[in-house]
Amino acid sequence: MTALPSLYISHGSPMTALQPGLTGARLAELAAALPHPKAIVIASAHWLARQPQVGGAVRPETIHDFYGFPQALFDIQYPAPGAPALAAKVVTLLDAAGLAPTLDPDHGIDHGVWVPLHLLYPDADIPLVPLSIQPELGPAHQYALGRALASLREEGVLLIGSGSITHNLRDLRVGYSDERQAPYVKPFIDWIEQRLGAGDIDALLDYRHQAPFAERAHPTDEHLLPLFFALGAAGANAHAQRIDAGIDMGLLAMDIYRFD
Repeated sequence: MTALPSLYISHGSPMTALQPGLTGARLAELAAALPHPKAIVIASAHWLARQPQVGGAVRPETIHDFYGFPQALFDIQYPAPGAPALAAKVVTLLDAAGLAPTLDPDHGIDHGVWVPLHLLYPDADIPLVPLSIQPELGPAHQYALGRALASLREEGVLLIGSGSITHNLRDLRVGYSDERQAPYVKPFIDWIEQRLGAGDIDALLDYRHQAPFAERAHPTDEHLLPLFFALGAAGANAHAQRIDAGIDMGLLAMDIYRFD
């Protein structure tokens, strides 16, 4: 079996599920280009824990972890089956890598999981395992998390990191828009693309010191950390393909990366 790529998906606002725009089109194109996965392991920026936690629910609950949005968004369900046996294997692999994981047999799926998967695989028929990230442990830890699971790609498992390539919601009050883009967005996403293209892992792991406007693009780390999970999951010498899905509200870059 040919190994699947790993993916990093910028999921944007929960409203992406109702107004998918260019992101929805790009994810549909990507799904059509990929072999159909046997299962999915997805690390979400919205499940934060001090150590890796692995969701092993038989039928993960769709969590609507937001407020103030239209009722239609709360009505969306993503009834994909869980994969308890795969979750147990993920725990074993992470434990063997010294990453001290735990299994959560009841954890559901937050919008960082179901919003992109709703657009990527709308039939919700692929078994999935959610995975937490550890914002206190930084990019190198997330990269190691991905490396520990990279072998699953050989078994038809799609490994996904879900976040946002830029994520500064504090700037919503500034009034950026499609007509007035935040000045830090393009320099930051260009730097990420260049460093990924060069395979410069050291610079990427040190992005907070080396990337332009890093603290403006990400006042906190959690939405970029899934990128390092996907990068690690791709294995050594991976080729990074940027898929431009536009910029939402002038400040949320919706880049998708495919790592082969």
